[in-house]
Amino acid sequence: MSTPASALPITQDISAGLGAKRIKNNYFDGLQTTLLHKCIFFLIMLAFFFEQMDNANFTYIAPALMKSANMSMTDIGHITFCYFIAMTVGGLLGGVLSDFLDRRKAFLLSTLIFTVASVINGWTDNKIVFIIARAMTGFGIFSLMVCAQTYMTEMAPAECRGKWQGLVACVGFCAMPFIGFMCRMVIPISPEAWRYIFYAGGLGFIAFAMAYFYLPESPRWLVGKKRLAEAEAVVKKLTGISVDLSEVAAANTEPHAKVMDVLLGMLQPKYIKRTLVILILFLCYTPPGFMIFVWTGVILKQKGYTMNDALTATMIIQFALPVGAYFSSLISDRGGRKVPIIITLIVMAITFLVFGNSDQYWLIVGAGFCTQMAATVMFLLYFTYCCEQYPTRMRNTASGLQNAAGRLATAAYQPIVPIVVAAYGFSGMCGLNAALLILPAIVVAIWGVRTGGKSLEEIS
Repeated sequence: MSTPASALPITQDISAGLGAKRIKNNYFDGLQTTLLHKCIFFLIMLAFFFEQMDNANFTYIAPALMKSANMSMTDIGHITFCYFIAMTVGGLLGGVLSDFLDRRKAFLLSTLIFTVASVINGWTDNKIVFIIARAMTGFGIFSLMVCAQTYMTEMAPAECRGKWQGLVACVGFCAMPFIGFMCRMVIPISPEAWRYIFYAGGLGFIAFAMAYFYLPESPRWLVGKKRLAEAEAVVKKLTGISVDLSEVAAANTEPHAKVMDVLLGMLQPKYIKRTLVILILFLCYTPPGFMIFVWTGVILKQKGYTMNDALTATMIIQFALPVGAYFSSLISDRGGRKVPIIITLIVMAITFLVFGNSDQYWLIVGAGFCTQMAATVMFLLYFTYCCEQYPTRMRNTASGLQNAAGRLATAAYQPIVPIVVAAYGFSGMCGLNAALLILPAIVVAIWGVRTGGKSLEEIS
């Protein structure tokens, strides 16, 4: 069990020179977040912003693409299918690469992939090349998301992990309404103006260059590779305090792991209950989590509202993402992470029922906004919660596998939506979503562990 930095003894650091002191510490826990430390978080915010720009742009580009590039609905369907499959693969491989290659290289590679792929989408006239490039965008985006969330978990002090996860996502999700306004201004300029939106994805090179020069490696990953001096140097650079990580390294350094050991580590007796709790959470939450954003326009159209009404509603609901991310930063570190997860799932279930059983336009929009806001809070809570459950050697791999399972569940869920709607209406569909959300709330309440505010080494 870790001890706050302030309570740990001070030891003499002979190598650092006469009179220099080092404190025994568990990485950043108990230390103040300095300006330089915050700059690292800002760099991640920047990468996340450009990532979300590339993630959201195709929704607006698709109609113009069909007209100027002579693509059919089937072509758009193929592009979207390949995109989501590649995202799943990106989550899997990105997590493995981050655990075995290192956090920094995986972050850089992911950013480079989605940035280059976006530029290729704007440049090419070849349909096959376009599909491949769009798939690579999805691969890079989700690989970065897995890498960045784990990196943030390892770099933030235990006392404020959730806060910084939420603030980073808040800035990143601002890209969603931003790209919507950008597309509305640029795409109508000319039949080929959609290419400029993809070229704008090249701004990701800014985040790549900054990360290349300024992003440090995770000290926890370095200690796991027995590079203790480098880990201590990173902590000192970011906090201005000389730390002694020898005791925590001795207690937590693990033997060199083989790939299969890491992949199967989630099923070890020590972690199997956690894995099942997190898996149920991902499988049950992720499909409803995408429901509002994807189906709001269809619901409004079915209820007799105009296309402009649907577009306005979609645009308003997009603002729920940064609002939800900011709200997450305020509550995430409370209640051991477990309590906010349970409450958010219940709130989301209630707002889903209101959303599905309303006919008044602004009530639908308001309920949709609240549901999407709760979905965003939940997304950040469960991502952090998942990362906290496992040791450093397998943290990213486990997170990638769990997230991939959630994405596959979402893909499998989509054909079910029209069937349920045809039989029971949208109210029935939203009732099903509410039930799916209550189930993991019960599971987490009974079997989930408290992780918020604890050292990662204490949890795992």
